[in-house]
Amino acid sequence: MKLEIEAIIFVMQLSSQGSTHDEIDFEFLGNLSGDPYILHTNVFTQGKGNREQQFYLWFDPTRNFHSYSIIWTARHIIFLVDNVPIRLFKNAESMGVPFPKNQPMRIYSSLWNADDWATRGGLVKTDWSKAPFTAYYRNFRANSSTPTSSFSDSTFQTQELDSYSRRRLRWVQKNFMIYNYCTDLKRFPQGVPPECKHSRFNL
Repeated sequence: MKLEIEAIIFVMQLSSQGSTHDEIDFEFLGNLSGDPYILHTNVFTQGKGNREQQFYLWFDPTRNFHSYSIIWTARHIIFLVDNVPIRLFKNAESMGVPFPKNQPMRIYSSLWNADDWATRGGLVKTDWSKAPFTAYYRNFRANSSTPTSSFSDSTFQTQELDSYSRRRLRWVQKNFMIYNYCTDLKRFPQGVPPECKHSRFNL
């Protein structure tokens, strides 16, 4: 995928429908020319999100095509960029945390105006003289696995990150993560969500 955006947000997401929908988001936030693009991720369950992590990338996403992937199973959600894991969100239902596994989701992609909050907290407004804003796709693939599907593969369903992938994940989170809801004590004055207290559930 290649994109050109300003205060417009580009969204690629999995989502169900309704007020109690589930959703898994990749979003590119608008920026000022020359500033790094911010990759925003979020997980919604039963209509509630507030599980954002944000990253700078180690490349300019407007200059070439790159791969953005989501592995979603009943055990975890893995966000990947060029096959490098940037975020792992594990199923923490044992701790009372809802996990998006009971609602089928569709793939959506869109560009939308978010200049009220996306660029420097809404300080930068969309310059409509530079429209149209565009996103290009190449080699799009979607693989599904269900209990009745011929594609069903127990290895895929239980796939865990190997030691090399975990090192890459730690590298991204140490060097490129710029926001993690689990450390935002101002946002959660009564205490961070329960999965945040156990690092093995949400990296």
